[in-house]
Amino acid sequence: MSNASERGVHRDHSPLLPTVSAGVVGLSFLTFVLAWLVLFPILTPSTQLVGGVTFYDVFGLAMLLCGVALVGSGVASRTGYVPATPSATAGVTTGVVLGVLGFVVTGLFVSQTLGIDGPMGLGWFLAAFVGGAAVFVATVAPREDVGSTVPIGAFALLAGLVVLLGVIGDSWTWNPSGLAATFSGDMAVPVVALVVSLLTAWAGAKAYEGFGARGRQLGAYMFVNLNAALMLFVLFVLIAFIVYRGLPGVLRGAAVGLGTGPEVAFGLHLPFDVPFVTNSYGLRNDVNGVLPAVFGTIWLVVGAVVLAVPTGVGAAVFLTEYSREGRFTQVVEIATNGLWSTPSIVYGLFGLAFLVPRFGNSASLLAGQLVLGFMLLPLVVITTRESIKAVPDSYRDASAALGVNQWQTIRSVVLPAALPGTVTGIILGVGRIAGETAPILLVTSSSMSPFPASRFVPRVLSGFQFTAQPPFVTNTELLQASSALPYQLYALITAGVGAGAGSDADIDPWSTALVLLIVVLTFYAVGIASRSYFRRRLQE
Repeated sequence: MSNASERGVHRDHSPLLPTVSAGVVGLSFLTFVLAWLVLFPILTPSTQLVGGVTFYDVFGLAMLLCGVALVGSGVASRTGYVPATPSATAGVTTGVVLGVLGFVVTGLFVSQTLGIDGPMGLGWFLAAFVGGAAVFVATVAPREDVGSTVPIGAFALLAGLVVLLGVIGDSWTWNPSGLAATFSGDMAVPVVALVVSLLTAWAGAKAYEGFGARGRQLGAYMFVNLNAALMLFVLFVLIAFIVYRGLPGVLRGAAVGLGTGPEVAFGLHLPFDVPFVTNSYGLRNDVNGVLPAVFGTIWLVVGAVVLAVPTGVGAAVFLTEYSREGRFTQVVEIATNGLWSTPSIVYGLFGLAFLVPRFGNSASLLAGQLVLGFMLLPLVVITTRESIKAVPDSYRDASAALGVNQWQTIRSVVLPAALPGTVTGIILGVGRIAGETAPILLVTSSSMSPFPASRFVPRVLSGFQFTAQPPFVTNTELLQASSALPYQLYALITAGVGAGAGSDADIDPWSTALVLLIVVLTFYAVGIASRSYFRRRLQE
């Protein structure tokens, strides 16, 4: 009796299932990262490592080990060898997901490997349907510990064996009928490894907590985190790739030292010079640059923000604080959502048909500012309305109890509390309009060379002139055509990326893309700093 109790206590505290499951999760995460490095491609899958092992072998072995561990975990839990608290079933959702996977795998095997087509081309479909249904039943019918591990483990085992045995490898290619595409092992193996790693990480996380509610929660947490890591990884690789390709061109001819940079004011010079950014295009330049396009982009964004933010915030305040909820506000809400999702080329066409004829029938910086402002306006209205709605009514009630009227309450209480959300919406909008090409191409730069000289740098501030007659304020700079970084990048790409563009070949498209990225990130940084400032003020 005493020995039996000791064995029961020892088994209840057995670390076997958490240890094995943690190993599956860790190995799955490593496979997930390596698969993306191979896909981009930062790593070459056929590269030989220690002992002649390639990344193909690493993927195959990792999937094989995860499959064996998952099947063993499920069987050990079902037989009572390790303690667990599984539910009665893995759930219909899990069954549908794995059933679809079974349908795809069975269909590909029957149609591509066995070559079975059947009457009217439905032979493979019927076989795939049977395979998917079998996997669905194998997932839903047994207890959760078996349904969540054995089907996924079997799929990982199959995928690992296929890769290790060289069925899909370096020389493997697939030309599916009806598609003008060729898939190679360099792409197929990491894609399979990605799918397997996501599934095994999810199943391993469930097993780590002994299945049940806690296991499902940890599994969902692991799945979400892997997808978040994927998005961050893609963003990092994208930025790193642009920096890698564009930085040498940006730094071409750069110098650091006192007095080497361009003049700022009163004979003062910057202590650095980056000709690609500070120069324009000229036949006598050692390094041609993008200065007019940089200033054009900045003034386009500034003008759009000046137009959209006051108008959008005012409209949101009226709709939320003064106008009653009804058909009018519903129509406005539908309209703003529709306008925000409208393609940018439609805005550009509107500007070309309506604005350009009224500004001397020629492209102008002002037309571009108005078009981009119209694009930004719906998002400002949407985000400001949601931010104002999120302000607790207790703020308004407390202000009204002090005898403050409605407008003073809105100005002093509601708007400051809603500013962080409003600034977030502006940041998102600026990120979109700063990289737009179609509207700029139609209304701002259509009559200008993609590589303008220094005389085309927009000097908006010095262009203002005040008169005693209407319109009292004029600015000829705003009515001139202007270049912009998206437009210049588009012109370089159409000329052939990396192939050169005649005398303009030293204006590298990747360097232009890097400068555009820096400009956009600068606007982001200003917006984030403003949001943080307003949040700190609210907490004081």
